[in-house]
Amino acid sequence: MQIQSNLKKIHDDIHAAAQKSGQDASRVTLIAVSKRKPPEMIQAAMDAGHRDFGENYIQEAMEKIDLIGRKSATWHFIGHLQSNKAKFAVSYFDLIHTVDKVKLAREINRQAQKIGKIQEVLLQVNIARETTKSGAKENEIMDIAKQVCRFDNLHVSGLMCMPPFFDDPEDARIYFKKLKQISKNIETLNLPNTTMTHLSMGMSHDFRVAVEEGATLVRVGTAIFGARQ
Repeated sequence: MQIQSNLKKIHDDIHAAAQKSGQDASRVTLIAVSKRKPPEMIQAAMDAGHRDFGENYIQEAMEKIDLIGRKSATWHFIGHLQSNKAKFAVSYFDLIHTVDKVKLAREINRQAQKIGKIQEVLLQVNIARETTKSGAKENEIMDIAKQVCRFDNLHVSGLMCMPPFFDDPEDARIYFKKLKQISKNIETLNLPNTTMTHLSMGMSHDFRVAVEEGATLVRVGTAIFGARQ
């Protein structure tokens, strides 16, 4: 019951944030970040009607997805992805949020080609140039987009970022605005295999601000499932 009520509260908050800023709440998808959480908790969320889940670690995710069912939900890969794990990410995930290098995109494309899949991906921007976080620098992302759009088995459907953690979520707003602007800049290029449909930004503590700034995918774990053990 706790997971169900947590999901309802977050959906209510998303709706309120969207309304406040004149956004369309129906365009926002809540991704329940289920990393390090047992399948039983994912099932509880599914029983409450939830269908989008985010995982960070390939091996852990594969075990859970095999148990729960590949087609039972929409699976988002939101962790750092190494090229040698691309094969598994393509087999298991509907959307990969964390493409930050042409080399990685090329390998995802190669693996997708093998199974006749058009893999949906987001380009990850290291929006605050933090050394502890993955993602391409802001000045690199346009060039990456121009190269990745040539891959026939990839479709770039937007951008993803993780701003620094702030005690006051308002401090993250500038980074969400920046990601939206980068998205607009890429959109003007009219690249093939590229649509700036999604902005994946906002987590448990700052998703309301992210929604106000145009997030279409928010990644929430702790506020749904409780603190990680």
